[in-house]
Amino acid sequence: MRWWRVVGLLSGTSMDGIDLAAAELRLDGETIELRPLGEHTLDYPAALREDLLSALPPGVLDAAALCRLDTLVGRCFAEAARLGVDLAGGQADFVASLGQTIYHWVERGRALGTLQIGQPAWIAEATGLPVVSDLRTRDVAAAGHGAPLAGVLDSLWLGDGSGSGTQVAVNIGGIANIAVIGGGEPRAYDTGPGNALIDLAAQQRTGKPQDTDGALAASGSVNADLLAILLDDGYYRLPAPKSTGKEHFNAAHLDRALTDLGGPIGDGDLLATLTELTARTIADACRTEGAERVVVAGGGVHNPVLLAALRRQLDAPVLVSDDLGMPSDSKEALLTALLGFLTWNGLPGNTPGTTGASGPRILGSITPGATGLRLPEPATTQPRRLIMRSAATN
Repeated sequence: MRWWRVVGLLSGTSMDGIDLAAAELRLDGETIELRPLGEHTLDYPAALREDLLSALPPGVLDAAALCRLDTLVGRCFAEAARLGVDLAGGQADFVASLGQTIYHWVERGRALGTLQIGQPAWIAEATGLPVVSDLRTRDVAAAGHGAPLAGVLDSLWLGDGSGSGTQVAVNIGGIANIAVIGGGEPRAYDTGPGNALIDLAAQQRTGKPQDTDGALAASGSVNADLLAILLDDGYYRLPAPKSTGKEHFNAAHLDRALTDLGGPIGDGDLLATLTELTARTIADACRTEGAERVVVAGGGVHNPVLLAALRRQLDAPVLVSDDLGMPSDSKEALLTALLGFLTWNGLPGNTPGTTGASGPRILGSITPGATGLRLPEPATTQPRRLIMRSAATN
């Protein structure tokens, strides 16, 4: 039962940088143990982030521009991987990368394709380590949504039979998603915009990339008419499993809502309304799922106005994942490390009940490192629980 030292990398829909985490993982029968070793966020260069945001719909991206973005993002991921190896004490067994999602193709409630950029070859060249990547496409090919993949971590971590009833794990990134654990098969889906519209409005109104600490939202009041317009979007009425992205919740979406409002709205009131929208749509989903406890992670935990609105709308206790030993800022990077670890050991990395896939699948592709690729013997037992260990625990 050896420990595998893994670096997990991803950049979310906010496209502000690359989250990285180093961790040790081992498989002991039906139990995966995970020991975080360190975390960091590597910011994208400002010009690259601007190019990435401009490439999102309704922007037009030709083959030459896509090639350049793929290369530049790949080089940034390579730099992040080197930092991750340093966090791992200068030695790691492999890297897992979810890349940068540039487009998620969904029509009539079904995911038809997904594209992540940041070629793993750059990571392999920079570190000499094998890289597990392209972790979403196989799930989409199996009729799943390829997102959210957090359900596999949350079902192992929170579904330990501790008697907590139905729990809902929430991740608030650019897009918000939930995973439902307890009372039956795990379920997971995107609830709608997390920080996407909040960040967009902050950029448009103030020139800053986000509403730091929710200060602008706190200065305003919710506009009931605009909130009603925003809540009338058809995505919220789709059944789960479902996924979405900035292909839908983007500047054009916000512009249409403001046009329908038919009058001016102040900066504070706009940010207050968009923050309420995120809280309301997450809370509606949590109530629908009968949440008895809600555990929140992601960048949204740093917005006190958003957390307060979520707590106000829910009777169930709302905790931050750090309260239970899971670092909220690096949870998705640790998820990536876990997904890579499962693939490395020949185990499925999707939970069909959460993504809608037709069955469990081993996810991703493996790019060899500087030496021959030697995988362990495939595991024969499907894990049923994940235990978080302290870095000081042996």
